[in-house]
Amino acid sequence: MNRQIIKSLTFGAAGAMTCAGAYAQTAQQKARPNVIVILADDLGYGDLACYGAKNVRTPNVDALASSGVRFTNCHATAATSTPSRYSLLTGQYAWRKPGTGVAAGNAGMIIRPEQFTMADVFKSAGYATAAIGKWHLGLGDKTGQQDWNAPLPAALGDLGFDYSYIMAATADRVPCVFIENGQVANYDPSAPIFVDYQKNFPGEPTGKDNPELLYNQKPSHGHDMAIVNGISRIGYMKGGGKALWKDENIADSIASHAIGFIRRHADEPFFMYFCTNDVHVPRFPHQRFRGATNMGVRGDAIAQFDWTVGALVAELERLGIADNTLIVLTSDNGPVVDDGYDDRAEELLNGHSPTGGLRGGKYSAFEGGTRVPFIVRYPGKTKKGQLDKALFSHIDILASFAELLGVRIPAGAAPDSYPRYKALIGADTQSRPWVLEEAFNTLALRTPDWKYIYPVKGPAIVPWGTEIETGLNETPQLYNVADLKERKNVAAEHPDVVKRMNDIISAIRAENNAELRSLDALP
Repeated sequence: MNRQIIKSLTFGAAGAMTCAGAYAQTAQQKARPNVIVILADDLGYGDLACYGAKNVRTPNVDALASSGVRFTNCHATAATSTPSRYSLLTGQYAWRKPGTGVAAGNAGMIIRPEQFTMADVFKSAGYATAAIGKWHLGLGDKTGQQDWNAPLPAALGDLGFDYSYIMAATADRVPCVFIENGQVANYDPSAPIFVDYQKNFPGEPTGKDNPELLYNQKPSHGHDMAIVNGISRIGYMKGGGKALWKDENIADSIASHAIGFIRRHADEPFFMYFCTNDVHVPRFPHQRFRGATNMGVRGDAIAQFDWTVGALVAELERLGIADNTLIVLTSDNGPVVDDGYDDRAEELLNGHSPTGGLRGGKYSAFEGGTRVPFIVRYPGKTKKGQLDKALFSHIDILASFAELLGVRIPAGAAPDSYPRYKALIGADTQSRPWVLEEAFNTLALRTPDWKYIYPVKGPAIVPWGTEIETGLNETPQLYNVADLKERKNVAAEHPDVVKRMNDIISAIRAENNAELRSLDALP
């Protein structure tokens, strides 16, 4: 979509500093804040105390919210990880590109080196850049053809990141090793690594055939292939040795590498894309967080996430650069409770609602699938404790950062991202006229007043064991957003609204700018 139409849409055109005696802060550095995007995994709209959670304390996240802006109507672009992250980093809806479904651990790079990314925005402005934590967007040139025992021919250095320390996919998928700057971290030559998502390696135990080896966590459905650290995963793996991670140490590992990056670049502007794993299965927080809540390992994982946020902020403050650091904290999609491991998460909710009372959850086209926590703190720019109810989308973050830095996005890049920097920091509280969301094989359109789910045939419940409604239906669904639980489909009562919503989706799909301009006065 041509970025020039932004001026005609209703939402309008939309530096390191350290303590005295350590580094001298220049005017140029003040004008170029450090930027950290903290992206949680499967953290629900209702999972944080500042969003109403009752059974878990999140003092560090709450402190960010009280010193910045807390959004109550922000939406991820998809209800699952890979497409949500793809859109966030490229400014392009994932459904526009084939192969952006939930990626296997041996997927080839989904974002290609020739694409302009969020990291490229900062690189072009002279920033040091890093990606740390969960990746789940593929590595190497081709799926299933990676040599994990050698430097990967295509990795995050090709996408604008100077430094990377990442998990190839998620903790429930092999390979269960960290990848640092394109090669396995702490590589053990005595245990070469082999990965396959089709067949097992001779003699390797699996969760299905050797449940007696699952001393840490057992699957509830699926997740019964390779065994690493007493937990079975998706996919088959052989080797790894000393490079294999221990799930209980993942949070500490990514936090320490993030802090190391911050320290190395405290005297220059930096951008860090920091993605945690805690709330995603298998949930296996460090022992020091066990019992932090009354909700078992899922609740304790949220407490661990909060600790990680606190560790990063504390380091910024210690170095004296917190006041010149813009922090965005959010989640990739809605929550899920039983997502394949028998961790009693459902049983131990004790009245907690991960979605904050919204219908659906991860995978779902209903509101719980994509409405996510969204907190922005930029001292001196964001108002302390501001509550922002405006409709906002992750898709606009890339162009908003470019607007902040005065970076020109190349023609054709980030086609769906609009520059809304003032909205990002809460200075403009006007809603986006619509946000588009992806779930399963359908699209949902959200306006300030309506939620429309495009009619598609499919299962009513997620079919692989999770008791979450998909939102799929062969008939159009229209809900008044005042109906928090989306209980009453009013499509038949408002055919004019349904038509307008269909027209908007069609125009977005066709990238028809003229049509979108004519539709900006939403019903």
